[in-house]
Amino acid sequence: MASTPNFWQRIGIQDWFLTNESTEKAKAKALTPDTVYSYIVDKFRGSIKDLSFADRVVFYHEFIISFNAEDYREFVADKQGIFGLIVQETVTKFYEILKEYRAAGKTVKPSGSKWVFRLVSHPDYARGDKGFIGKLLPDNNQKEQNLRVTFIPRQTGIAQTFDVSQEALKGFTYYSEGYFEIPYEEELEPQEEKAAKVQSQIARLETIIPDQQFAGKKVEYLMKDEEIIISGSEETREGSNIFTIPSDWVNAPHLQIKYNKADGKFYLASFGEITTLNEVVIERSDINAPKWVELPINSRMLLNGIIGLNLFKA
Repeated sequence: MASTPNFWQRIGIQDWFLTNESTEKAKAKALTPDTVYSYIVDKFRGSIKDLSFADRVVFYHEFIISFNAEDYREFVADKQGIFGLIVQETVTKFYEILKEYRAAGKTVKPSGSKWVFRLVSHPDYARGDKGFIGKLLPDNNQKEQNLRVTFIPRQTGIAQTFDVSQEALKGFTYYSEGYFEIPYEEELEPQEEKAAKVQSQIARLETIIPDQQFAGKKVEYLMKDEEIIISGSEETREGSNIFTIPSDWVNAPHLQIKYNKADGKFYLASFGEITTLNEVVIERSDINAPKWVELPINSRMLLNGIIGLNLFKA
C-alpha cells in the first residue's frame, strides 16, 4: 500500500528536510517573542516592496505564521496570552511604517477592513523552522487561487518563496488562541494615540433648542478647555472656549463651567436670568465674581425655563 505524501512532498521541497546525523543533533534556536514580532514586521515590509506600484502602497492584511508543533507548544507553555501582545505591538509598528510612507507623499489605502493573524503549527516542520503566508484580502472567496508562501528551512537559513494551493493548507493546525482580528484604522493611528486624543476632550455638552429651525435636532459641543462660557445668539466673541447656543432665550453670557483637575470635578456659575441644575435654582452671580456650584456628570440644566442643556463625560 502506497504511503500518503506529506506536505513538503506535495509541494516538491521534501529534499530540503534530508538531514545527516550531525544536523539532526543540532539544537534549534529557541522561539522568542522578539523572533515572532521581527519576523512578521519583516514580512510586512517585504509585502510593501513586492506589491506596491507607482505611488500606491499595497500590503498584506492577513498573516499566517507557522512553526514546528513542538516549538509552538514550548513557546506558549509559560507565555499564555503572549501572542495577543505580540500582535498588538506588530499592528502598532505597521501603522508607524504606513505613516512614514504617507508622509513621503505616497498613497496609502487598505485593500481590506481588518488585520488578521493566524499563528499555527504543522507536523512536517522541523524544529526551528518558520513559515509565512500572506493574503491581500482576509477571508476572501477566491478559494482556488494559489498563495505565495515563504519558508525558511533550518538547514540553509535562506528564504524560499513558491506558490501553494489552498488544498495544501489543510495540513496546518489552527489554534483558537493563535487567531486574531483587529479592525483597520483609516487614520493610521494605533489605539494608544486615539485614546490620547479622546482624553483631550474633557466633557460633552448637548442641548435641544425649541426654535423651529432646530426642531428635532441637538446641538453638541465638545469641551476641550478647562473653563468655558455658554452664551446666547447675541454673543459676538469667538473661540474654542465659547459655546454659543443660537437662541434668544439664552443670555450672553449665561453660564461659566470649569473643570478642576485637582478633584476631577466640574463647577458651574450662572450669569443668566434663571438657571436650574437638576431642578434646583442656581443663585445668579456677577460676571466679575462668579459663585461656583458643583456640576455632576450627567446633569441636566435648564436655561430661562426654555433651553435644556446636558453635561456628559467625553
